[in-house]
Amino acid sequence: VQLVESGGGLVQPGGSLRLSCAASGFTFSNADMSWVRQAPGKGFELVSDISGGGGLSFYGDSVKGRFTIYRDNAKNTLYLQMNSLKPEDTALYRCVRGTKGLGTRGQGTQVTVSS
Repeated sequence: VQLVESGGGLVQPGGSLRLSCAASGFTFSNADMSWVRQAPGKGFELVSDISGGGGLSFYGDSVKGRFTIYRDNAKNTLYLQMNSLKPEDTALYRCVRGTKGLGTRGQGTQVTVSS
């Protein structure tokens, strides 16, 4: 199982980023997937998860209405579109093979929201 995240960076408050997670080593279309994040000095927080077929999704209260999770099963890739970013969204974002953030995790991509 390999999960490789990309798309993080430095963005101003109110800006947008799209994170990607390239998956390999398993049947991606059968796997529920999640995004989790960890801010400095804090534990992991479930951001969002999505069912294998993409029809069901969940969002944490702190990102609801601003973030969108989706997947392209033909490309074995998971995405997280993040809009209206806030400084409190600053964290290391990791994709997870599994629902509720439980399972194999990638190394992560850093998102920093700052002016």
